[in-house]
Parts: sequence; C-alpha cells; structure tokens
Amino acid sequence: MIFWLIFLGLITYFIVGRSVAGITRTPVWLLWLVLMTPALIWTGWTSIYGENTPPPRVLIWGPFLICPLLYWLLVRLGSQGMPRRQAGQQQAQSRTSVQQQPTLQFDRTSETKLKDCFPWSVYYLTEIEYRPQVVVCRGRLRATPEVAYQRIRSNIEAEFGDRFLVLFQEGWNNQSQPFFTLFPNPHVNSTAKKPTLTRPGLALGLLAVTGVTTTFIGTISIAGVSREAVFADPKLLLLGMPYALALMLILGIHELGHYLTARHYDIRTTLPYFIPVPFFLGTFGAFIQIRSAIPNRKAVFDVGIAGPVAGLVATLPLLLWGLAHSQVVPENPDANLLSFTALDPKRSTLLVLLSKLVLGSALTPDSAIQLHPVAVAGYLGLVVTALNLMPVGQLDGGHVVHAIFGQRTAVLIGHVTRFLVLILAMIKREFFLWAIVLLFMPVYDEPALNDVSRLDNWRDLAGLLAISLLLMIILPAPMAITQLLLGG
Repeated sequence: MIFWLIFLGLITYFIVGRSVAGITRTPVWLLWLVLMTPALIWTGWTSIYGENTPPPRVLIWGPFLICPLLYWLLVRLGSQGMPRRQAGQQQAQSRTSVQQQPTLQFDRTSETKLKDCFPWSVYYLTEIEYRPQVVVCRGRLRATPEVAYQRIRSNIEAEFGDRFLVLFQEGWNNQSQPFFTLFPNPHVNSTAKKPTLTRPGLALGLLAVTGVTTTFIGTISIAGVSREAVFADPKLLLLGMPYALALMLILGIHELGHYLTARHYDIRTTLPYFIPVPFFLGTFGAFIQIRSAIPNRKAVFDVGIAGPVAGLVATLPLLLWGLAHSQVVPENPDANLLSFTALDPKRSTLLVLLSKLVLGSALTPDSAIQLHPVAVAGYLGLVVTALNLMPVGQLDGGHVVHAIFGQRTAVLIGHVTRFLVLILAMIKREFFLWAIVLLFMPVYDEPALNDVSRLDNWRDLAGLLAISLLLMIILPAPMAITQLLLGG
C-alpha cells in the first residue's frame, strides 16, 4: 500500500506540474497535496483499522467531492493574480522550449496566393485570422471533406512548397463549419541535427532487462518461491519463465500492432520500448511514440485499435491454455482483482465465459480459480486491454472514439468515462488507481491532419465492438449469466 501511495504521488506531482505550468501562481505542492488528500486519508484509515474495516461514507464521498472543487478554486485564484500577458508569455515559452518554429510572415502577395488556394466551389473562404505561429482560414465547406482537404492541401503545397502543415479541423463552440489551420513545418530550413527516431540498442536492452525482472517476479510472486531459495539455487528462476514469456509476448504483440499499422500509413514512430521494474508485476508495460502527424481519422482509428486487437489475439490462446492448467479452489471473500491464487471469475463477464468454456462443470457459483502462471499473464493481458480501451484522451479507446465521433464528442465521452470510473472506484477500491490515472489524463487527443472526414460503417461497427469488449472485461457478470452458466 505504501508503495502504491508513493508511486501515485510521483505520477500526480508530475502531471500537476505539467498541467498548471504558466497558468497559475498557486504552488504545485499545494495543488498536489489537495489531489492526494483522498489517497492519504484512505491509506491512513487502512493502516490504523485494517482492510476489513471500511472507512465511513463521509471519508469516502467527502474527499472526492471537496478536493476537485478546492483544486479548481486554487487554480482559478492563482490565475486571477497572474497578469494575462505574463501567463501568455510563460505558456509560449513552455511550448517553444520544446521545439522552435519559424516565424510566419505574410505580405499582400502571399495573402493573395493563399486566398487563391481556396476555390469557392470547394471551400468558400470568408476569413483569414493571423495568430502567433498559426494562420486560421475559416469559411464554408462546399464539397466532401476528403475532396476539400486534398484539393486545398495540394494548392497550398503548389504555392508554398512544404513550408506549412495543413490541418482540417471541426468547428468548436458555436462554429459549425470546419476550418483550416496552417502551421509552420518544423523540419523546413532546420539546421539542427534531427534526433534519432529509433534506437534498436535501447529497445533490445529494455527488452532484456524486462525479461529478467518479469522472470524474477514470476518466480517469487507467481510461483511462490522465496527470495532466499532463488538466491541459493538460481535454477529456480525457470519456474518464472512461463509467466515472463507469456506476459512479454502479449505486451510486445500489442505494441507491435500499433507499430506496424503506423508504418503502413508512413507515420514516423519509435520501436516498442518495455518498462522494467523489479517489483509488482515485473513491468509497467510497453509503449511506442508517434513522431509525425497522422493523416486522417481513418489512420487514427486503425493505429488505435490495432494494439488491443493484436494483444487480444495473443491473449486469448494463452489464457485458455492457462485456465485449462489452473485449479478450482473455494471462493475467498477477501480476494481482490489481483488475487491470482483465488480469483473470482465472476468479477469479469468475459472471464467467467472463458472459464466456464474451459473448466466446465468444475466451476460452481462458490468456486474461484488458482491461476496457472500462463493464465496469470493472460488475465493481465485482459486487464491491459481494458485499460487501453478506456475512451479517454490518447489511450487506444480515446483514439477510437475520436475517430468515430470527432474531437468534440470524444472530449465529452472522456469526461463521462472519468466520472463513471470514479464511481466504480467508490464501489470497488481496486479501481482506485484507474480512477486517479484517468482523472489527470488529458481528454484531448492529438488531431489528425484531416480531422473532419468520417469513418466508414465497418470501422464504426468495429469501434463499438471494442467498447463492448471493454465493458465485458471490467464489469462483473450479471446475475442472469452467472445463474445460467454456473447454476445456483
């Protein structure tokens, strides 16, 4: 518990520091303390009274209701005492410190050329708005989004070369019509040495270290071998290999799905990097970084959904095999989401369906499952898939809803999702970390270059099936299903 409190505190401090930079004078440590108050209260209560004594409702609901409001008030008070000019300068400095962009200079001739790039029959241009490092072109769409974007982008490239990145975005607030935005291309006339995109040595090194940490954790935490026995006989580490190989295979294939799909669309991306840790599960997963703009919402959808689909394809066979080699044990009322020695399959609709398929009549309403190490990896694969499918921000699920519904609706869905997971965390404390991570995760996804064109019906259907899969993993099996499958 203390470890998770420290880990949560570090993540929260980092996110708060990044999110309030340049917009408020309120100290970061004070905002951090406000947000950490619920976790501190609950940890203190559990340390004093134990896990079997739940805190009073006032300690459960009170911090969740008061602390976010207090956080918002502190940010607002700090921003009111901060001159707008100074706040704008700090925001500009924080943005340009990452990457210097060339200054836009438009004379009358250039502006006339820009206007000529917008044929009235495709996009009737009504206004050109100049902003720092950005030119916004507003008007009325008179053709399909695909035709308008391709035509206008080609015209701009013909007149200005590769000087600009052309974005086509949906209207916000009261603006119903989509608009074009021209950003300076950061790679034009850049004399600075471009950073290396992929580092195979680093990727292989992290892969090797993660193999060691997951094998070690698989031996002592999953196989149940003591540390002293492992140090006395290193050959016992072989007992952790099934868990390590299965988990790394699932995580690796998940990220490989993202990587190969991004390469298919000529999107610059790094190799998959694993995150090794010598505790908990042996790893915090793997990730890739996209280093170039995504062309359209179709590519956003395909790249986003490719990881969960690939990971699920790897997860299901391993989970089914692991369940076939697992043991049915009596149900433990105190077991939680990560109780691998007595996992209640009814905690997940999908898990109880798969468990009944494999274990048959041996699975009863009052039984749990002592998972085989490979089944542990498969079960964690489901958890990773569910977390990534959360429709929030830059998670895979966030990409999916962004591609299906557009940026405005995706932001609303992200807010609703964070609220629902927060409610779920109040009911089941094992979802508390999920609620905190989603609470501080930005709900805005990076826009595609053409962020207006809609998806086809097949991708819409696939996206809705992905969200349905998320619900089947995280929601407990309904009573009707458990009675039908397990009896009782």
